[in-house]
Amino acid sequence: MKLGHSLNKAVRQRKRFGWITFVLLTMFLVLSACSSSMNDVSNSGDRDSSAKGNSTSNSPGKEESTTNRDDRKPISEEPIREKEGGKRAYPNSDKIEQAGQLTAGEWDDLAAWERFGNLLNTQEGDSSKRVWQFWNFNRLEVIVTADGKAVSDAQVELLAGKQSIWKARTNTEGRAFVYAGLFERDTANLGRYTVKVQSGQESKTTQELKIPEQGSVKVDLGKNAALSDQVDIMFVVDTTGSMEDELNYLEAELKDVVKRVSDEHANQLGIRISANFYKDRFDDYIVKPYPFTTDMNKVTDQFSKQKADGGGDYPEAVDQALRDALHEHKWSEDARARLLFLVLDAPPHDEAQVIDEMKQLTEDAAEQGVRIIPVASSGVSVETEYLMRFMATATGGTYLFLTDDSGIGSDHLEPAVGEYEVKLLNDLLVEVINRYVQQ
Repeated sequence: MKLGHSLNKAVRQRKRFGWITFVLLTMFLVLSACSSSMNDVSNSGDRDSSAKGNSTSNSPGKEESTTNRDDRKPISEEPIREKEGGKRAYPNSDKIEQAGQLTAGEWDDLAAWERFGNLLNTQEGDSSKRVWQFWNFNRLEVIVTADGKAVSDAQVELLAGKQSIWKARTNTEGRAFVYAGLFERDTANLGRYTVKVQSGQESKTTQELKIPEQGSVKVDLGKNAALSDQVDIMFVVDTTGSMEDELNYLEAELKDVVKRVSDEHANQLGIRISANFYKDRFDDYIVKPYPFTTDMNKVTDQFSKQKADGGGDYPEAVDQALRDALHEHKWSEDARARLLFLVLDAPPHDEAQVIDEMKQLTEDAAEQGVRIIPVASSGVSVETEYLMRFMATATGGTYLFLTDDSGIGSDHLEPAVGEYEVKLLNDLLVEVINRYVQQ
């Protein structure tokens, strides 16, 4: 073989080898780049996941974390609270059922109105407004005085022309809260408003007002009616099976409250108390009502006879219990205070007719001067919390809720509120009652 041919062959072989090497090297680089890109994506996902974990663990204050409190389950679906074997946990099984053990907090949205408005603008708040159809919290505070003193139990009516929009009664501070279009999605046609106030023989109507631009209005009557010494207190208590973990303790607390309030005010006020219990459709009873009485021993005996069972599904007959409470009992026409403590752990049924009924009952309570004060127990859902706060706000009440601090019962929902003080439930109930009846 000639040298030239040998060299040419070697060159061709080297070129062929070089091309092969080049192709292999290129494929290696491409594969490496793809692998690197995949690793970057994976790492990016890990960082995102880590960031989300940090976001959760370093969550902001309670008022900013409302949109993540719940997985937004349907109203009719009970929050998970069953343990192994399908039975609820009883961490308190060794505790004696006596007063002074349950713990609770309070949040008054009427006293933190700006914060309440901000809450309603969150995803959670807006969703709950849509569920319960409480659309517009356009509130006007009416302050009624006579001879420089607060007028209690004055009738306050908000009017749009000749149309009655909302009715309420003043508390012992002479304050009432009326709402423009609470249940109306569109309030554009309501126009300007006036407020009519009446107490005894005295009556006065304001000039035209803009709501909500005008947050409050003062009305001075010429003469003040005598302050009534009558106080009506009603307890409406859910006694379905889901209340089993706390009902006996609640009964002990409520019996203690009844006795303490009676003893404290026996010589100054005429206190009447009514105990009412409810379950759900198809149970042995739906509502078990007892009339107002001044016999406190009779009331405590009524509490002692109750047993938690029945219920079945999550929602209960809240609407039927409230209808009976407001319309089948003889509330005092003139009273210093009318208080309805609604003790529950579940919402009403999410049916159009029931929701309409709940709205009407809220309006009826406000007109009668009955202040709804919920006591939210273990198992309350986010939507139930909002409905209770809506009703409390609309009727001049306040929101009470049990907490985990007692170690009694299942888990309690942390409410979407600011800082609050944890107190013994019986002490808090007595404090709230005294606040509403004090002159």
